[in-house]
Amino acid sequence: MLTITTPAFAHEAEIPMRYTQEGENLSPELVFSGVPANARSLVLLSDDPDAPDPEAPKRIWLHWLVVNIPTETAGFAEGVSDYPQGRIAVNDSGVRGWSGPRPPIGRHRYYFKLYALDTTLDLPENFTRSQVEAAMAGHVIESAVTMGTYLLSSN
Repeated sequence: MLTITTPAFAHEAEIPMRYTQEGENLSPELVFSGVPANARSLVLLSDDPDAPDPEAPKRIWLHWLVVNIPTETAGFAEGVSDYPQGRIAVNDSGVRGWSGPRPPIGRHRYYFKLYALDTTLDLPENFTRSQVEAAMAGHVIESAVTMGTYLLSSN
C-alpha cells in the first residue's frame, strides 16, 4: 500500500512554523513507501482547499507540484531543492517548488498527496496543475495522503 508520511508533524496535526512563510519556509521531509511494482512514476501535489477563508473557501491553493518522480525515490529531504529527474511546477505563490503556509485568516488544512502512475507524464515546459490532472486521468494506480494544519501566529 502506497504511503506518504513526514517526521515533521503527525497526520492532521499542526505544521511547525519552520515550514511556513512565517518561519524558514522549508519544505518538510517526506517519506514515500509501498510504491506499486507496476508504477512508472510518482506525482507529489500539496495544496490548501481552504483559501482564502476556511469559513468561505473560494479556491484550492497549490503549494507544491512535482511530476515524473522516479519510483525508487524514498521521499524528499527537508528543504529539498534538487529533484532527481522530477519536474517542478510553478505554484500559486509564483514559486517553482515549495511555498509554505501563510493563511490570511483562520486555520487551514495542507494536504500532501502522492500518486503512483502507470506512465510518465508528457507535459509542456511550464505545465499547470490542470494539465497534470488531465494527463494523470486513467493512470493512477494508487494514491496516499497526509495532512497538516496551520494558523498564522498573528491570527
